[in-house]
Amino acid sequence: MTLKLCVAQLNFIVGDLEGNAQKIITAARDAYADGARLLLTPELSICGYAAEDLFLRPAFIHACDDAVKTVAHALAGLKDMTVVVGHPSGGDSRTRSVAVQNRFNAASVLFEGQVVATYAKRELPNYQVFDERRYFTPGNGVCVFEAGAEGARIRVGLLICEDAWFEEPARLAQEGGAQMLAVINASPFHVGKGYEREEMMRQRVQQTGLPLVYAHLVGGQDEVVFEGHSFALDADGTVAGRAPSFKENSFVALVEYTDTAIKLVANVEPMRTPEQDLWDALVLGVRDYVGKNGFPGAILGLSGGIDSALVLAIAVDALGADKVRAVMMPSPYTADISWLDAREMAQRMGVRYDEISIVPQFEAFKASLAAEFAGRAEDTTEENIQARIRGTLLMALSNKFGSIVLTTGNKSEMATGYCTLYGDMAGGFAVIKDLAKTLVFKMAHWRNAHDPYGTGACPIPERIITRPPSAELRPNQVDQDSLPPYEVLDAIIDRYMENDQSIATIVAAGFAQADVEKVTRLIKLNEYKRRQSPVGIRVTHRSFGKDWRYPITNKFRA
Repeated sequence: MTLKLCVAQLNFIVGDLEGNAQKIITAARDAYADGARLLLTPELSICGYAAEDLFLRPAFIHACDDAVKTVAHALAGLKDMTVVVGHPSGGDSRTRSVAVQNRFNAASVLFEGQVVATYAKRELPNYQVFDERRYFTPGNGVCVFEAGAEGARIRVGLLICEDAWFEEPARLAQEGGAQMLAVINASPFHVGKGYEREEMMRQRVQQTGLPLVYAHLVGGQDEVVFEGHSFALDADGTVAGRAPSFKENSFVALVEYTDTAIKLVANVEPMRTPEQDLWDALVLGVRDYVGKNGFPGAILGLSGGIDSALVLAIAVDALGADKVRAVMMPSPYTADISWLDAREMAQRMGVRYDEISIVPQFEAFKASLAAEFAGRAEDTTEENIQARIRGTLLMALSNKFGSIVLTTGNKSEMATGYCTLYGDMAGGFAVIKDLAKTLVFKMAHWRNAHDPYGTGACPIPERIITRPPSAELRPNQVDQDSLPPYEVLDAIIDRYMENDQSIATIVAAGFAQADVEKVTRLIKLNEYKRRQSPVGIRVTHRSFGKDWRYPITNKFRA
């Protein structure tokens, strides 16, 4: 006997309940016409993930309930069709003036227009970017449902995301009679996460002896990206199918089963490199942030340096050259090669390119402040004025034409405060906020060797990659005047910020005490800046975003 199932690996929009419901309905009807009799949608597919404090609004939960009913009603005529839909359910009640939370991260099983079962997620993650315990109550039930035609049905155990990272929920589904497991998910991307999931699900399969289908969300939502990469594992842990990453897909698997054995058959996408995943995550993050929020395009300052060059390449791959504008804003300290390289890259990418000198404005600022600054040497004050003039010009262009300003700062700069409030930090979306400088160089090389979106090979002039990085805010300035070499700096940031190693541990690993003390001090001092930075795309397991929550006023450092 054979059951054809379909994973609706779709890109939903948070809060677009009508649009999300229609996407599910369309996917179910198309899958049914193709012979599928089971459709799996991702976690919280009705409302999108993550809806954050929208979950606390009763009107939002009620609207989600109505959307589930809309989907069920629309699919009533599909005989033998089972659809699993993720959604929030329940709400708060009061007992003797005490609020009691009974709100669940749930999934409902729809069959021929009826809700035949509802399952509440048991394991609620509360780490990294997750804070589900703020919104939901853990479930304590088990859901095993039947799918397929009359007389030839298979029993499916339903789990939601984090449930499958623990032994008990899968074991209880097995004890409840499940012949296979279906796991619906919304798990944010970081580099390597897709294959971590495969390995963890392999453990569940080996524990239970049951094959498993993993249905995952795709799309960008504010700072997080979901990469798709749905997959199927046979009972021995072999990858029986793998969906494409970073794109919507109807992932079809055939479940061939007898009374004694089940075999999954599906297309297996080849494994991908970390660089390929990272590039696609950045592109999808930009495309969805700009598109879902209704911006007509993007604008950025193109300096002739590597950070802005990489952001421009990402933006063009994400949006197309016609929706991206680059502005070069030279100061008195801008080198001729910066002009030449910026012009050349803009030409290679085919974007609109303009040059607006900031020299008149800079001189005007200095003249206005001359009396106040009398007797004091020029320092970072004048450097920051240049950055703030540029930020003002970009924001003015954004206001006038509607395009969002993409900032170009990297993680190394965010960590150490090597950036200017209301200057190069001014903008709406920080594309490479979670890329360390060494990774910026690596991705520039990768993009020059690949053309994944057909927008042009080798877009970044080689001199941009090879010249020493500089903010060009004073004569002969280079980044290493103020910071340790990036190889050292990024390694310390990785250990201290991403992996919580102590100063003593990092020094014991062979790093110079002075370097470690300087970098960790800068990380602590610049928390106030990071709080005012734009949201940016998370691509590591810990970014300066939701999963970094340190007090600004703080005397502890170790």
